Amino acid sequence: MSKIVILGAGIAGHTAASHLRRKLSKEHEVLVVSPNHNYQWIPSNIWVGIGRMNPQEIIFPLPPLYKKKGINYKQAKVVSFHPEGDSEHSPYVKVEYVFGQQKGEIEKVTYDYLINATGPKLAFEQTEGLNPGTNDVYSVCTYDHAQHAASGLEKLIEKAKHSKEKLKVLIGTGHAKATCQGAAFEYILNVEQELRRRKVRDKVEIKWISNEPALGDFGMDGMLLSYGGKPMKSSEVVEMVFRDRGIEWVLGAGVTKVDEGTVRYENLEGEIKTEAFDFAMLIPAFSGHGFNAYDKQGGDITDKLFKGFMIVDADYAPKPYEEWTVQDWPETYQNPSYANIFAPGIAFAPPHSISKPRKSPNGTEIFPSPPRTGMPSGITAKLVADNIIDTIKNGKAVLKHKGSMGNMGAACIASAGYGLTTGSGISITTFPIVPDYKKFEKTGGRDIKKTFGDIGLAGHWVKLALHYAFIYKAKMKPFWWLIPE
Repeated sequence: MSKIVILGAGIAGHTAASHLRRKLSKEHEVLVVSPNHNYQWIPSNIWVGIGRMNPQEIIFPLPPLYKKKGINYKQAKVVSFHPEGDSEHSPYVKVEYVFGQQKGEIEKVTYDYLINATGPKLAFEQTEGLNPGTNDVYSVCTYDHAQHAASGLEKLIEKAKHSKEKLKVLIGTGHAKATCQGAAFEYILNVEQELRRRKVRDKVEIKWISNEPALGDFGMDGMLLSYGGKPMKSSEVVEMVFRDRGIEWVLGAGVTKVDEGTVRYENLEGEIKTEAFDFAMLIPAFSGHGFNAYDKQGGDITDKLFKGFMIVDADYAPKPYEEWTVQDWPETYQNPSYANIFAPGIAFAPPHSISKPRKSPNGTEIFPSPPRTGMPSGITAKLVADNIIDTIKNGKAVLKHKGSMGNMGAACIASAGYGLTTGSGISITTFPIVPDYKKFEKTGGRDIKKTFGDIGLAGHWVKLALHYAFIYKAKMKPFWWLIPE
């Protein structure tokens, strides 16, 4: 019998647990450890954040589902990693219960295989004053944050109805190296449409603020895509969208401080500037959780497992930007020091950024960190699960399932407004996620036949259909595995 422990129940963790349980016999234990007892479909937080969906539509409780499907569950958070075990235990993680009668208790959870799918820490503290729900600044990174944002937006709308002066909305990234520009982009378009729907758009100025060097960078160094059958840069597409909606922008901005109604930032020219706002939504920095790891004698071996996020089969050797290649990126998400530990999704440490690193004259690094959310999280979690399944069934290590972000495509539909007849969506399909400048030298590192975009109501319908499809999949309804990651 094998015991597989999954840390985290987000897209990566839940996907891995679902496939493991479906494909392994019940003699093998699948155990999920997560401090959150709800599953949430994060892409729909955007709609919660404008008040068009409520949290109950994007979440459901995990314990009843896991009990029904034969997946064990502990509502606990990881305290430390012990990949060699100790004199009395096989490899284990130390966890602390966060709910119920066991709250505060520490337990050693042993494993044969460990999947670290803890995702990122939302490092709001890395930006002074960036605390969601205070200073008129909000977040949409979790469903409760998004609900707070909807309340803040409602207050802005009511204020705008009676204000003689134009109010200001500021949306984007709240740290010099923040990622998830796509979520902020989606949110700004939804806020703009919501203000229009509520008939106060003419009373509100909307501005985009981002650490990107150019519009449409999205932490992926931008892209050349096929739009309407013609090649077009993502920067041109986003600029067209913003101009059409009257959205202004500030680029190369590393936000350093948030006060009530004011954001302070440094730009790539080294200038310190400010932006005023009445309502803001800023994506924080993402960081590792600061876990420690120990060997059998209790010695610190954190550097064997973590480099901020978890170390996997990537090439972490420092090298200049000009020498970066797609081969630097991991394929199996296995830790090189401990073969029974894996880290799919956001939990793995990327070898470097995808966008070119940039510094201000003051030495401040201002550029996006690489995105690993959504589709890549699901794909990497499934391949990790399949490799563990094959290894268990064959009785020896099998790593035939591979998927580098350098040969992996991703599809993203950014909602640009909610409504069956008035909504819109911006559909972008990218291949590969990490550009291969040698293979696709003439088209900006990507296959122009598989990298394309479109805008329209149909995109919103697809986005809405995917919401219900992936909730269905996450609930492990009949034939859920037929829905791709």
